[in-house]
Amino acid sequence: MHLSNWLVFCGVAFLVCFSPGPGVLLAISNAMAHGKRDWVASSLGNATGLFIISGVAMAGMGAILAVSALAFTVLKVAGALYLIYLGIRQWRSQAVSFAAAESATQVVDAQADKAITRRLYGQGMGVALTNPKAILFFSALFPQFITADAPVLEQVAVLTSTFVAMSLLSHLSYVLVARLFKGQLANPQKQRLFNRISGGLFVLLGLSLLRLKNKASV
Repeated sequence: MHLSNWLVFCGVAFLVCFSPGPGVLLAISNAMAHGKRDWVASSLGNATGLFIISGVAMAGMGAILAVSALAFTVLKVAGALYLIYLGIRQWRSQAVSFAAAESATQVVDAQADKAITRRLYGQGMGVALTNPKAILFFSALFPQFITADAPVLEQVAVLTSTFVAMSLLSHLSYVLVARLFKGQLANPQKQRLFNRISGGLFVLLGLSLLRLKNKASV
């Protein structure tokens, strides 16, 4: 891959990844609710989902979604319902002490800790895998940065790894900024307000996904 192509892709990936989306919102919510360590699980799950989506896009799923109204609609509705489900869970979450949440992650038994980590990891992966926009994005964007005089698989691996790294960096950045303001959310009423706002944003993202058009240029 030409260095100039990769640098341009880095700029595009930066803009896309640092535009707040479901993955970023999920990382922030988990960091606030479960402590500074557990946002990593959902973000790694999201990263795994992105790697899978890249492989699926290479296999031609992006083209299928672009031409098949039924396949596109099924995945779109599934993604929207999942985001709405997460939003309702977040909306109904009870206010907790952030300090208590962080200390709890240190004393909880290993089995329960692993169960929480698996659940958050699964949430992150689910958010990525049920987003048809991500598949269309990979399918439409990658060909523009791939050169014919180099192995395609290696180029896709480089582009995917770059995008995932940029995504994890964006999650980390947003989480750090959000936690700078955690003192402002120590009040239970403010925590409930945060849960209502973030839950509402999940629902809005889900509803906006339903408006996604079946075209690769999205």
